[in-house]
Amino acid sequence: MLKQLQMGMRAFLLMASRVWTCVCFLLKKQVRAVSQMQPVKYEIFPLSPLSRHRLSIVKRKVLVLDLDETLIHSHHDGVARPTVRPGTPPDFVLKVTIDRHPVRFFVHKRPHVDFFLDIVSQWYELVVFTASMEIYGAAVADKLDNNRGILRRRYYRQHCTPEMGSYTKDLAAICSDLASVFILDNSPGAYRAYPHNAIPIKSWFSDAGDTALLSLLPVLDALRFTQDVRSVLSRNLHLHHTW
Repeated sequence: MLKQLQMGMRAFLLMASRVWTCVCFLLKKQVRAVSQMQPVKYEIFPLSPLSRHRLSIVKRKVLVLDLDETLIHSHHDGVARPTVRPGTPPDFVLKVTIDRHPVRFFVHKRPHVDFFLDIVSQWYELVVFTASMEIYGAAVADKLDNNRGILRRRYYRQHCTPEMGSYTKDLAAICSDLASVFILDNSPGAYRAYPHNAIPIKSWFSDAGDTALLSLLPVLDALRFTQDVRSVLSRNLHLHHTW
């Protein structure tokens, strides 16, 4: 009788443990979902007198931004297997004509991209540099700019250099002072000639929980105070091959 009671207690405890594990998993999943819906904030505190002085004696810098898989991801209606989950609504749809054929692009914005652009446009001159065709890249940039006038300077495929099966981007053509210009791009090949002027970022396709742009804000906040961006970014060369 006692042995049966002990076996019954063990079975009950095992079942209770499994139920508790399942409940904890569901609670954690719900907390993650709720946290992703919270408004994103990056507090901009007033600069100290020393910081204001430091910022006044350095040159305002240029931040070059890639588009595809860095700020946005898109696919067109000719793609057999879209990289986003079926049924996921795009943030906007572009209708362009390429070689006399109308094409629809379904564009998804990387999480926090609007907030990111709002903040960094206060710190840097922003330049769009994409290897995409101008008719597409200009339309995407217009949508991201949203009449704010923060993405005025733009460079497209015709401004790139074909090299080793990809397109490289000449930062010197954007700003002759390489101490004051750097690029945010998911493709190391795009800035192979300027590894000391680059911030690598993981390619983005559809992860709704991605926080890469948000995580870069503290670094970008500090970088604007430097005399030469290469003195900092050259320390990150080991990261360029990871994406």
